[in-house]
Amino acid sequence: MNDLENVSLPENEEDAINALREHVVEGRAEEMAAYHKVDRPYLGVPNPVLNDLSTIWRRGLPLDARVALAGDLWASDIFEARVTAAKLLTQARIKDDGQVWDLIVSWVPEFDSWAIADHVASAGGRRLTAHPERLDQIDAWTKSDHMWTRRAAFVFTLPFGKSRHPSETEIAARKRILGWAVDLASDPEWFVQKAIAWWLRDLSRHAPEQVHDWLTEHGDALKPFARKEAARHLP
Repeated sequence: MNDLENVSLPENEEDAINALREHVVEGRAEEMAAYHKVDRPYLGVPNPVLNDLSTIWRRGLPLDARVALAGDLWASDIFEARVTAAKLLTQARIKDDGQVWDLIVSWVPEFDSWAIADHVASAGGRRLTAHPERLDQIDAWTKSDHMWTRRAAFVFTLPFGKSRHPSETEIAARKRILGWAVDLASDPEWFVQKAIAWWLRDLSRHAPEQVHDWLTEHGDALKPFARKEAARHLP
């Protein structure tokens, strides 16, 4: 987007989707549908445009309006609208963020696409690090029958493994999440295996001995590709 100054704030979901439609790239919607392999509407809007629009709207709209707009965009089931909904709520500091967290959590049972789920996880991870006690809710996700919910337990909690100098809270969170990884190491779903490997791989950048010890004790339960991915950055 070249002229950001002329972007107006949407008053409702229809305004927002119309703004998205102004940046459709011909043929892209069909390519996206083939790539993501999930039956839903695709507009064909490039991700940088979604970044730009959501940034402008996030800065310009009050929190209540953003939450309402995000909820309506999600309900449309349009791929770009769901991604934008997540981006509207992706913010490091939000005072009184209960309504944001509740909305994000309400979306998790509807996950059916890694791309959408990962954008929501980016927003949710910030709310988790702001309030680590919410890990109590995530614990129940690891026992869900819904594969994408089990996967979300690890993707939402990725920020806890990225600190070079973890606090006591972060250390406790890591221990807890590694326990979830033990419980789900034999999960047959590829996406869950990949998420566990992703979490361990990221942690290994800052706590290699901890990941080495986990893999030594529990790594045989992982599928070979996940075990290899988890150990990618280990000596």
